[in-house]
Amino acid sequence: MPTVDTFLTFLFALFLLEISPGPDMMLTIARGIGQGRRIAFLTVVGNVFVAGIIQVSFLVLGLVSVVHAWPMALDLLRWFGAGYLIWLGIKMLLTAGSDTKIKKTVKITGREAVKQGAINSLTNPKSLLFMFAFLPQFVNPEAGPIWSQLLILGTIQKLAGILSLGSVAMASGVFGEWLGKHPGFIKWQERFTGIVMIGLGIKMLFSGSSISGAGK
Repeated sequence: MPTVDTFLTFLFALFLLEISPGPDMMLTIARGIGQGRRIAFLTVVGNVFVAGIIQVSFLVLGLVSVVHAWPMALDLLRWFGAGYLIWLGIKMLLTAGSDTKIKKTVKITGREAVKQGAINSLTNPKSLLFMFAFLPQFVNPEAGPIWSQLLILGTIQKLAGILSLGSVAMASGVFGEWLGKHPGFIKWQERFTGIVMIGLGIKMLFSGSSISGAGK
């Protein structure tokens, strides 16, 4: 595992990202408002478990294969990831609150809710791209096998959705109505997250090849 400081930085950044309204959260809210908590929670199950198994597996197998073939790939990916985080943070600042409308959804069964939750996550390329950009920032080759660190961090990232999206699913009716009446909350929350992402990206960009310095 990474150092304690680096891991805490990872958890803090992950927390901010999990509470940022996005496609997965807005679909969960729409399901909860339109069809109740059960369908909303099953949507979360598809997003976290079904999509998560595929995304984390692809991340670990793909990234480890590349690193084994070309050891410098991890450092290059860190630099690319840091740049991507900065770009994503700037984009969040510029477009804060512009893409968080709750869309109406048709009635579906529980199985369809799981399926659509998974598809919603898997068809959003930013989910996997973000994993490739975000997680390697916290990998330390000296702390153990790269694949095990990616597996642990990737699993934590996806399971965090149980807390964030699961909470939204349980309170989707109230939360959805509140969001509709307070669009300013979404805008300022996204702006704050964007600033944090830019700061994190800059810190990682200038931390050099030693990721253990990220938490110092």
